Amino acid sequence: MINKLFTFVALIATTFAGSYPVMGQKSGPITDTIYMGAGYNNEVYYSMSAGNKGAVNRKQWDIAFRASRMSASILTNDASNNNAISLAGVELYAYPKSDTSGWATVDTAGFYSWKKLVNSTTDWETGAFCQNQKGHPDYGWGKYNTASHDVVGDSLFIIKLRDGSLRKIWIMRKYSSLNVIDFRFANLDGTNDNKISLDCSPYSTKNFVGYNLVDNQIVDFEPVATSQWDLLFAKYMYTYPDGVLYPVVGVLNNYDVKVDKFEHVSLDYKAFDLAAMDSTRSPIGWEWKKLNASYTYDIVDSTVYFVQDKSGNIHKLVFKEFVGTSTGRIVFQKEMISALGFAEVEKSSFNVAVYPNPVSEVMNLVVNPGKSVNTMVSIMDISGKIVFAQQYELQSEVLTTLRIPVTALRTGMYVVVVQSGANRISQKVVINN
Repeated sequence: MINKLFTFVALIATTFAGSYPVMGQKSGPITDTIYMGAGYNNEVYYSMSAGNKGAVNRKQWDIAFRASRMSASILTNDASNNNAISLAGVELYAYPKSDTSGWATVDTAGFYSWKKLVNSTTDWETGAFCQNQKGHPDYGWGKYNTASHDVVGDSLFIIKLRDGSLRKIWIMRKYSSLNVIDFRFANLDGTNDNKISLDCSPYSTKNFVGYNLVDNQIVDFEPVATSQWDLLFAKYMYTYPDGVLYPVVGVLNNYDVKVDKFEHVSLDYKAFDLAAMDSTRSPIGWEWKKLNASYTYDIVDSTVYFVQDKSGNIHKLVFKEFVGTSTGRIVFQKEMISALGFAEVEKSSFNVAVYPNPVSEVMNLVVNPGKSVNTMVSIMDISGKIVFAQQYELQSEVLTTLRIPVTALRTGMYVVVVQSGANRISQKVVINN
């Protein structure tokens, strides 16, 4: 029922700052700047190839429904949850005292001891309403019905809005075949009772469609279709490993966008690893900056990201500046380093495997060079320095094992880069001598 995808926010003008000279064409480094505004009031949708696709006020909606008929994900706007700095925000709590049969007699005694539910840090399909899910057929707010293929709501929630007021809310049913969601919300005493039937079909080119529970209206908050952007610069709730929640400003992936992160490398490092790319919610995240003793921000040294966009192109991304809450200005450098993309690599029979890993003394490198015969093998240390390079003439479309001595290399992490014609693969390997 759930397929892995995401998004959130609202509507505004589109600009194209920072785009490459020709779509899909490799280029030299380009410096681009985005502004989230004072207090990070806006979220910015960004295309790695075409630049800024829209800056959107992040406080237009309270909850958002996945626009796909095959998903049960429901988000809260925890991006506007700034309670850590004494500003009201959207908060969600599962009602612990009854199922939906208790709608008429909600009792909030002990409310502030209840566990707050937020959107998953890593998984866009696990929205706040889905946090208590147990796996199919239980999606947290309701259960999948095998006869109708709908998700039928069985849970009550209390939601705290940005003005501090409370509502009770019941997600009643998602009609999968119709892509329609029925839900109900009211004041705790039952007044202002609203039953809404929201048709998600008109928003099928977007990831989510929002709803404002104060104004009682649908909010189409995504500025462009999901196919037109790769990254979202946003404020969101981060869940630390010990369970502590805190609002952070960072970068989130669109669906089908992948990221590879390399730390402690030189900024001219280009050995991305397609096999290791991360398509979860926030592989870039917020930790590329840190607050210093002067209460300004420093960019973390020697960190390079590689972003595979929705078209399959690979872009190198390096952050240069983060100003903070006064303007929300973020400066970064990007460079398209591969217009091939993973899909084109897969069409070739070119592939590489390394064993053992970790390795000592001799590394076995199994290579199918594809249609090319000339294959270049390089090994780089974590600083990006090439410590081994040799060209081989291999038989096309035939697996060959290359035995490469590594006894001269010190223990540590390395990257093996294999280039065969226009195709290139890199793999991380640990050498243990």
